[in-house]
Amino acid sequence: MTKKYKNKTDTPAQPADAPDPRFRADGRLARKAYESALHDLHVELVKLQMWVQKTGAKVCIIFEGRDGAGKGGTIKAITERVSPRVFRVVALPAPTEREKSQLYIQRYVRHLPAAGEVVIFDRSWYNRAGVERVMGFATDQQVERFLQMAPGVEKAIIDSGVILIKYWLEVSPEEQTRRLEARIDDGRKLWKLTGMDLKSYSRWYDYSRARDAMFLATDTAWAPWYVAQTDDKKRGRLNIIRHLLRHIPYEAPKRQKVELPKRQKAGDYVAPDYPFKVIADSLG
Repeated sequence: MTKKYKNKTDTPAQPADAPDPRFRADGRLARKAYESALHDLHVELVKLQMWVQKTGAKVCIIFEGRDGAGKGGTIKAITERVSPRVFRVVALPAPTEREKSQLYIQRYVRHLPAAGEVVIFDRSWYNRAGVERVMGFATDQQVERFLQMAPGVEKAIIDSGVILIKYWLEVSPEEQTRRLEARIDDGRKLWKLTGMDLKSYSRWYDYSRARDAMFLATDTAWAPWYVAQTDDKKRGRLNIIRHLLRHIPYEAPKRQKVELPKRQKAGDYVAPDYPFKVIADSLG
């Protein structure tokens, strides 16, 4: 089902020699055009939320990809205007000793959506086919067993009524380097750069081989992989959200006109002379 919504990045035709105002000089999407388009997509995501709540739909979205490819920013763009009670983000830490003894998929299955939920996995069971394989946390036998098992598990998930969508975010080696270097000196991003990131950085082609094997085994007709190029983060986010909206058959529920009721009169209420501890208005 194709959605129809206004895209504010559509602009009147420009003279052939005029620069496109939607883009910066380096060809990347300008912030104003990005924010305008994202506003419209946020409206649609709210409609999707209302549809999920009304129909009891179950949606599961998986985000995988290169380190620094923009998974976290994309997930934030999807969720910043919807309810966390409906859109639930799952980003699991390293498994405990108890979890290591369980069936591998077990700790992920319990986070799958119930009726009226959208669950977003910020990395998922595909850790086994990616970081665990490359960094030696899983044996070749365990990885091969996972790749054989995953398509059947995903078929069972879909047959249970879950809408499952899988995204792989791809970034160029040069852009990945630029982004990881930026984390070194930016105090806001220090938490994003771990020892594992540094070890993984040098193994670009090991990750490429792991990705290729994963696609070959798990890019199925019922649960295909969708690849997003994200060297331009803003364009990548918009492309993913548009794709997501087009692949879920939602319809905005009809709403009654809303009017605020009249506020009650003060009556005998008198504001107390209480020494409230008011936070100072300060710019520094």
